[in-house]
Amino acid sequence: RAKEIKTKLGTLLQKPDSTIDFIIPYPEKPEKPPKAQKPSPEEALQWRDSLEKLLQNPYGLASFRSFLRSEFSEENAEFWVACEDYKRTKSPVKMAEKAKKIYEEFIQTEAPKEVNIDHFTKAVTMKNLVEPSPTSFDMAQKRIFALMEKDSLPRFVRSEFYHELIK
Repeated sequence: RAKEIKTKLGTLLQKPDSTIDFIIPYPEKPEKPPKAQKPSPEEALQWRDSLEKLLQNPYGLASFRSFLRSEFSEENAEFWVACEDYKRTKSPVKMAEKAKKIYEEFIQTEAPKEVNIDHFTKAVTMKNLVEPSPTSFDMAQKRIFALMEKDSLPRFVRSEFYHELIK
């Protein structure tokens, strides 16, 4: 979000005659609460030890994303979800389109929602994208999963978002 604003400001400073709607970001569609029902406290308690279970549960994923949004780090979960969707894509044409979109949105330097991956992982991912396959983003997705598991999940478990679920 900060990068988007910085980029827009930079553009505005170069073009003083820019139209006003360029600086007013259009509100993103609010995420619809999942139709999935709220998990039982027992089910939610399992998420403390399993990011995988949390991400596979629509309600858990939505809660986790809301929490990440409050911390300004939702790009990690968004990237993970985009990779899961990408892996389910059958058509090579659609796969190539999605690969390009994921790369531009999350991987390339200064991407609007750039995820924090090391240079080696980024290089491997770029090499994999020469011929997109269902595994093109696997290494990057594993790195981001590990980051969320080690970093975001413990904070989520201590948060109000989570404590509301286990009551």
